[in-house]
Amino acid sequence: MTTNTETGEIQQAPVAAFLASHLNGRTDEDLSTEFHTLLDAVRAHGKKGSLTITIVVDPPANGVESAPLPIGVESTVKAPKPTPVKSLYFLNDEGLPVREDPRQMAAGVYRTADGATEFRMSNSTTEYKEA
Repeated sequence: MTTNTETGEIQQAPVAAFLASHLNGRTDEDLSTEFHTLLDAVRAHGKKGSLTITIVVDPPANGVESAPLPIGVESTVKAPKPTPVKSLYFLNDEGLPVREDPRQMAAGVYRTADGATEFRMSNSTTEYKEA
């Protein structure tokens, strides 16, 4: 930041120019890659995301006024993720999740008129008649 002595106007360095030159351009390349990753994820999942850029400035070493300032750039991408697929389960008598409905009788299991359960295989075949 400098001050124009004639006008008193303060001239500040553009942040974009700082990011482009930081670490010889590697920061700009990394941020661009993260930005495009975020754009692809938003397009793919139809949900919002964010890229947070933090510029961290440490004080000069030992409090020396003319010492250089360590400046770092950190970034965090919060890209949307696909919605996880859910599956349906039933709870059995012990409270455990199971795929089959415990109240549903299995194929081939029948109840007789007196309420007893028996297993039978269906042996009926379809007969076709000629018209």
